[in-house]
Amino acid sequence: MDLTRARWRTSTRSGNNGGACVEVADNLPGVVLVRDTKNREGGTLTFSPAAWRGFIALTKMRTP
Repeated sequence: MDLTRARWRTSTRSGNNGGACVEVADNLPGVVLVRDTKNREGGTLTFSPAAWRGFIALTKMRTP
């Protein structure tokens, strides 16, 4: 998969927590990519847009 056009952004849920952040790229057709800000070359998780929406919905339900 060609990731050169991925536009990465820091997650809105990442705060000033000592660098424990993730970045998300959701501008490529049919995929949402997630990577570790501290290890950008360490690989990515790939979600379908529907799976990503489900993940976010579940996360919001469990976040105090």
